[in-house]
Amino acid sequence: MAIKIFADGADLKQMVELYKQFPEIKGLTTNPSLMKKAGITDYMVFAKKVLTEIPALPISFEVFADEADEMIRQARIIASWGEQVYIKIPITNTKGDFTGSVIKTLASEGIKLNITAIFTVEQVKKVVTVLDKNTPAIISVFAGRIANTGIDPMPIMKACIEVLKAWPKAELLWASSREALNIIQAEETGCHIITLTPDLIKTKKLFGHDLEKFSLETVQTFYEDAVSAGYLL
Repeated sequence: MAIKIFADGADLKQMVELYKQFPEIKGLTTNPSLMKKAGITDYMVFAKKVLTEIPALPISFEVFADEADEMIRQARIIASWGEQVYIKIPITNTKGDFTGSVIKTLASEGIKLNITAIFTVEQVKKVVTVLDKNTPAIISVFAGRIANTGIDPMPIMKACIEVLKAWPKAELLWASSREALNIIQAEETGCHIITLTPDLIKTKKLFGHDLEKFSLETVQTFYEDAVSAGYLL
């Protein structure tokens, strides 16, 4: 498959294990919500540990400010931690204001960006107007969350790919994956990258698994669990 798999998470031990065990992983991403859930209390210490343990892959870290000037300041600090670092900039601040000035400033400085929390083709069109054609960028469209609204994300992702054709340094990322099938879907739409949770990365090993055999294994699991639980009627 042409699509690149990025691991999404904030558990350092798990991130390192995935990096060592799954050579198909080509990058990693995290965000403040995942870091909070993982119990991270010191942003910089955590990030630098990740970069020390996983020095060879692109890794995206997100700013957590809401004002443009502070976003830029944080992004410059994070970018100084390593060449493989991409800075996640949300498409808007919490008031819904487009972060175009932030993206334009940082991209013009050669800082690699990951524009995140994108849900529409129109947002992608706005982003490309402020990118620098010489600076790598990842455009993260939350296909999984789009699907949760009952909307098929595939036409949206295909349209986003068309928008990005004139921007060879920009890669489209299928974000917030919900199932292993999303890998196939993302590949079909032409996405360059997909983020997967550790559980989904492990599930990928089932690709090509015989369905009759899978059916039998499922029946056996149900039976063994019932026996081990000591259920009686």
